[in-house]
Amino acid sequence: MLQLNLAAIAVAGQVAWRRAKPLLIRDTVLLPALGFLGIILLWWLAAIFNPDLMPTPPEALVANLDYILHPFYRRGPGDLGIGWLLLASLRRVILGFFLAAIVAIPIGFLVGMSKPAMMALNPVIQIFKPVSPLAWLPIALAIFNLADPSAIFVIFITSLWPTIINTALGVSSVSQDYIDVARVLEMPRWRRITKIIWPASLPYIFTGLRISLGIAWLVIVAVEMLTGGIGIGFFVWDEWNRLNLNSVFLAILVIGVTGLLLDYAVSKVEQLVTHRTTPGTNF
Repeated sequence: MLQLNLAAIAVAGQVAWRRAKPLLIRDTVLLPALGFLGIILLWWLAAIFNPDLMPTPPEALVANLDYILHPFYRRGPGDLGIGWLLLASLRRVILGFFLAAIVAIPIGFLVGMSKPAMMALNPVIQIFKPVSPLAWLPIALAIFNLADPSAIFVIFITSLWPTIINTALGVSSVSQDYIDVARVLEMPRWRRITKIIWPASLPYIFTGLRISLGIAWLVIVAVEMLTGGIGIGFFVWDEWNRLNLNSVFLAILVIGVTGLLLDYAVSKVEQLVTHRTTPGTNF
């Protein structure tokens, strides 16, 4: 009887898989492919109406073959493959992002657990949060007088606010019943933080980190356009000054895919830490 039941379950599973497989292929392959095809067609249409400056997708592909096939070439001090430029931008973003996370998470805990801290810091956060990241660039250049640390400083400032706000929200959202039980059990404050507040706040913290990283990746392109040097943002600006839109389109694709992979990496770290599936994961 047990073997018959197992066989029936296996057959039912195979039938369910056969029914779900076409839907899975449609949702993960066909519909995304249609979306990308629509973007390519719009690009092609724009190129038809502006052929002097705008390349068609096949023309851009042919013009960028060297970058695609040899992303890490070195042909001189200022002639580097797009892979090296991408790594330079990633280094700045990751360094600024991690520095911001180290600062923002403790501040978020302080704001979420202490009403006086919240009353003192919340106005500061609300004032500086809407300031454009590029507005910090002149101040950073005045302090460091160098492009690289200035870009990292702007990423640091940009990444602070979403992580602070989401961490504070997560801490303040912990059920008061759990805190009351911990007090009745005379649990030390540090154990309350590590055993109750920290696990309950992790989803909020990772949401803030994902938002911060996405904004940081957006900002680095604009910062590098203004500061110059080596980076994917400066590459976009330099190619535009040469009226070479072929490479600009390639850079846009590289920037978008890299941002997607960064968000995916953080979501996977969240799954490993929290042991739960992350809503809105891109893969």
